[in-house]
Amino acid sequence: MYNAKAFSAASHTSPLAPTTIVRRDPTETDVQIEILFCGICHSDLHQVRNEWSGALPTVYPCIPGHEIVGRVTKTGSAVTKFKVGDLAAVGCMVDSCGTCPECKESLEQFCPNSVLTYNFPDKHTGGVTYGGYSDSVVVDQRFVLKVPSNLDLAGAAPLLCAGITTYSPMHHWGVTKGKKVGIVGMGGLGHMGLKFAHALGAHVVLFTTSLNKKDDALRLGADEVVVSRNADEMAKHAGSFDFILDTVSAEHDINAYLSLLRRDGNICLVGAPEKPLSIAAFSLLFGRHSISGSPIGGIAETQQMLDFCGEHNITSDVEVIPIQKINEAYERLLKSDVKYRFSIDMASLKSD
Repeated sequence: MYNAKAFSAASHTSPLAPTTIVRRDPTETDVQIEILFCGICHSDLHQVRNEWSGALPTVYPCIPGHEIVGRVTKTGSAVTKFKVGDLAAVGCMVDSCGTCPECKESLEQFCPNSVLTYNFPDKHTGGVTYGGYSDSVVVDQRFVLKVPSNLDLAGAAPLLCAGITTYSPMHHWGVTKGKKVGIVGMGGLGHMGLKFAHALGAHVVLFTTSLNKKDDALRLGADEVVVSRNADEMAKHAGSFDFILDTVSAEHDINAYLSLLRRDGNICLVGAPEKPLSIAAFSLLFGRHSISGSPIGGIAETQQMLDFCGEHNITSDVEVIPIQKINEAYERLLKSDVKYRFSIDMASLKSD
């Protein structure tokens, strides 16, 4: 075991503060990574403040962070995929059973025994897993990803959650050249949706409640921008979309978007509104429309996404902050005061 610097929350009301944690030395299949950047996900805030206590109660101290990019510093004797000095990344998972049908199909995100990067039982230490708000991490090579060398590392970090969360459903539902794709909302997820849909060759339409996002949306890859509160603008697109990615976590009328789908069109939820959505049956019946949901992707698909980003030079638009501004960043996150993700420069941890 060895000591590592980190920032942790001691309780649901405590600010994140410097601490020292214990990491395991690499076993024969492990990779040790010096963390260079770690993205901030909204789920970090939920977890730190124990807002998912019903489904996933937080164990304190909690060290969040599942958008990790760094450099390999040590490898176990049986590691074949990485060598010291390689760029590497870790996303939302650090282990799974490897034997269930989901794992065998490279869909580890659906494994009933998957282990999340933080706040999950850690079979090695007997406590819980600690995330990327730290100077290093040790992960089995099966869950470590290769980072294309041409990508900006600060912008690459959020790809490990926001990136795969938007890429995976587009991959699954066959977004490609010639398709018409809608993106609902332009936050941390939505701005990645625009970039991916554009790079995949689709005709991309952003739906937003605010016209002041138009210029940014066009820069990010939108071909058109529609103000969702404008009934006439919405009506012009009735029955024309192959696929709509809904990234909104606030309460909203999904029926307004179901009517925009062409026959056999699908709307996929990646945002998670607190209250159940009300769906009119006729919105589905006429046109054989469907609604789906999607979490992150499996390890193979996440690597595919990173390779795609390397080919198309896609990264997240980030504001880079030192770890000492983490609590301020959380407050700004609640106000959606960031374009479009925070990325922590973990070199700042050395000054604590």
